[in-house]
Amino acid sequence: MPPSPAPGTTLLCALLACLALPATGTTAPAQPRKLTNSLGMTLVRIPAGTFHMGSHEPMTRLQKAYPLAERERLEALKDEAPVHRVRISRAFYVGQTEVTVGQFRHFVQASHYVPESEADGTGGYGYNADYDPEKSVRGDAFEGRDPRYSWRNPGFAQDDKHPVVNITWNDAQALARWLSQQEGRHYRLPTEAEWEYAARAGTRTRYHSGDDPRTLLKVANTFDASAKPLWPKFAANALAGDDGFAFTAPVARFRPNAFGLYDMHGNAWEWTNDLYGEDYYAHSPAKDPQGPSEGHVYVRRGGSWHTWSLYARSSYRNWNSPQTRYTLVGMRLVLDAPK
Repeated sequence: MPPSPAPGTTLLCALLACLALPATGTTAPAQPRKLTNSLGMTLVRIPAGTFHMGSHEPMTRLQKAYPLAERERLEALKDEAPVHRVRISRAFYVGQTEVTVGQFRHFVQASHYVPESEADGTGGYGYNADYDPEKSVRGDAFEGRDPRYSWRNPGFAQDDKHPVVNITWNDAQALARWLSQQEGRHYRLPTEAEWEYAARAGTRTRYHSGDDPRTLLKVANTFDASAKPLWPKFAANALAGDDGFAFTAPVARFRPNAFGLYDMHGNAWEWTNDLYGEDYYAHSPAKDPQGPSEGHVYVRRGGSWHTWSLYARSSYRNWNSPQTRYTLVGMRLVLDAPK
């Protein structure tokens, strides 16, 4: 567990060596490639740059790559278009991994924050081998909401190095605010554009590992041979191969992308700061888009350990209400770089 700072000393100064801005008239020091914060998170500096956001693959190509996907599933991907050029004008730091169970536990203990899955008494979602989706009201793949399930218990074993799940958008914001107050710097969730820019790491393929879904086996924990025996109904959609994990994997077990980021595909869905707009790409700003100004649901990205390869692509967009807590959903934080 990270040590407590000395009285009157911010966690940033204690653990990030203050990274003070230079005196007037001096040259700013080069920003470090990586930082380690007060919760033990490693954050990687992502340079400013330009990329093409979204996807406009023709239906015929998608059908060939994902032959089991029904036409309506493929047609629903229209919110990934049009592909548009986006400029990220400022460098930023992003978590090298998803926030872990251990890091979130330390936040809860130090801040006395009560996550929504516990605070409202309704719980979250979890895996139960005896649960039958066909007998549930909604037909959901997981059991819930149920007070048994929360970030502490998603229905399967996790240790402190696994990504925390059953995290709401509001929980993620609470962690970002607390870290900002403790360290005197600004933490937040990534924008949707920052997330895709970081995930692609200079690539324009479906995954940072290439176009072939089978390349995910080297870089991601998704729905494959390890998981399909637990969900016979979805078995045909399992990736051909075995990544060794039926549920979440400890973070950083797979190959990173070119920016050095782990698990940008799979393991846990990651909240972004942006509201969702189906047609937002048609009129979004070319520089640092922040998402729609109005809406009711927030974008999550990247897929999870239970996600089919179609939905683990860099361009895929999904969304939920800010109170949603689910056994597949976690987070990754951004720290604004000094100007």
